[in-house]
Amino acid sequence: MPGEEGGNSIADVLFGDYNPGGKLPISFPEKVGQIPVYYGHKPSGAKSQIWGDYIETSTNPVFEFGYGLSYTTFKFSNLKIEPTHVKTTANITIKADVENTGNRSGEEVVQLYINDTFASITRPVKELKGFQKISLEPRETMTVEFELPVDTLGFYDKDMKYTVEPGIFKVMVGRSSKEGN
Repeated sequence: MPGEEGGNSIADVLFGDYNPGGKLPISFPEKVGQIPVYYGHKPSGAKSQIWGDYIETSTNPVFEFGYGLSYTTFKFSNLKIEPTHVKTTANITIKADVENTGNRSGEEVVQLYINDTFASITRPVKELKGFQKISLEPRETMTVEFELPVDTLGFYDKDMKYTVEPGIFKVMVGRSSKEGN
């Protein structure tokens, strides 16, 4: 039910008069046999099996969480994490440069993912910890900054107590759950 101006809005996007910048809030499977399909799966089972894919299809969704289209392209670079060693009461600053490499202005949702590489219980391969929507003109570069409190890296342990364990965390910044590296 797009309403009175729905047709005009759709035409604006299709003819390139408006550059879309929305992202998908879920993953879409390619085939029903892939269900459930989501980006935050545990590093075990069918999604991470040593053989990779199923016999007849991929384990990857056709459209991943955070996927979106645009009439321009964006490049992510210069990921910086400060400080690299922190106490449990500190904050972590994560920065990345985003450049509009296309010829049109556009909006991008920069997504921050974290992976706890070793913990007392199995942790997801990716967890969304932040996102920011930015607007860039052609060839413009912007540094996106995330301020992440260390306690957001915690989880509920086997006794259902919230804990923040020391460890090594992989940080990924990108345009979707698939492209966050």
